[in-house]
Amino acid sequence: MAQTIYDVIIVGAGSVGAPAAFYFSEAGLKTLVIDRFASVGQGSNKAAIGGVRATHSDPAKIRLCLKSIEIFSTWRQRYGDDIKWAAGGYCFVAYREAEERTFKELLVTQKQYGLSIEWLDRDALLELIPALNPQGLVGGTFSPDDGSASPMLTVLAFYRGALKERAVFLFDEEVTDVLVGGNRVLGVKTDKDIYYADTVVNAAGPWAREVAKMAGLDVPVVPDSHEAGVTEPVAPFLRPMVVDVRPAQGSANYYFYQHATGQIVFCITPELPMVGVDRRETSVFLPQVARRMVDLMPRLSNLKVRRTWRGLYPMTPDGFPIVGRAPELEGYIHAVGMCGQGYMLGPGLGPLLVRLVQGSLEEGDQEILDGLRPDREFKGDERLR
Repeated sequence: MAQTIYDVIIVGAGSVGAPAAFYFSEAGLKTLVIDRFASVGQGSNKAAIGGVRATHSDPAKIRLCLKSIEIFSTWRQRYGDDIKWAAGGYCFVAYREAEERTFKELLVTQKQYGLSIEWLDRDALLELIPALNPQGLVGGTFSPDDGSASPMLTVLAFYRGALKERAVFLFDEEVTDVLVGGNRVLGVKTDKDIYYADTVVNAAGPWAREVAKMAGLDVPVVPDSHEAGVTEPVAPFLRPMVVDVRPAQGSANYYFYQHATGQIVFCITPELPMVGVDRRETSVFLPQVARRMVDLMPRLSNLKVRRTWRGLYPMTPDGFPIVGRAPELEGYIHAVGMCGQGYMLGPGLGPLLVRLVQGSLEEGDQEILDGLRPDREFKGDERLR
């Protein structure tokens, strides 16, 4: 039987793969998406808490997430799907001089690249978020255009949009090999069939490294797990996502916001990292994060937690994604190592990947690709992970 030949094959139908599929197919490219799970967004996407911010320390991520915010905020108007976008903003709080200094230093770059953000002193921040613990509070940054949306509704919207544009999705099918001829990619082999294309995009999230090895490549993407939780609903009292980057024993930063349902959704970054793909909840997480959250916002003390869960962060050595063509293999593109931020980066990455494949890069694209290139030395450091 004759094999169908595609323009693009995407490995992974999650936070990066689904938007990429939509934009590739919308641009008229014959697109195939292959995922090991039973449906779209069943890897790390469904574990995301929904935060979307352009408040980063790096120009590449700022540019990508500004584009993502444009897409999130206009999606319903343009395509009709309600993905529950809410522009509540992000607030990075400072209780120490170290954080104050870092946040103020970063404002220069953030504003230079178009981020709407300001430093608020103690009184102004308490006016914005009265529930904050005032003791020792110095101030913080506030970026009002950042926000949140529903990860599952979003990935479903991209999936449905891609289907309308005639993209093909194959679920419950696992890529077992990347086909190579000479120095270029030819397609992929799965546990069910063989598919051909001139371009293969690795968007496999926590499994990116094993997919890269099938092509004879390696990317320094190592998954670790982060836990999150959600409380019972209460009356609205908090609009921004609140982020506290002060380190503490057993944990680094943590963050939370009030969902439109009234529930508080929260997550923490463990220290040391919990490396691997184990997604079972732990008994350590809830006492650890609750103690920190109540100290920062005492009125949370009586809230009941409904449930907790764990998701995977595909981490890189410097905390930045790996995006671009593989120098060693023509037609192979990395879109991996999102470091737990695939949900906020994926929509902005989609149009960029299309322009990369079509050879139609726009102003600013090359700066992003240079900063995230696969063959960099990984000596940088994301200061707002």
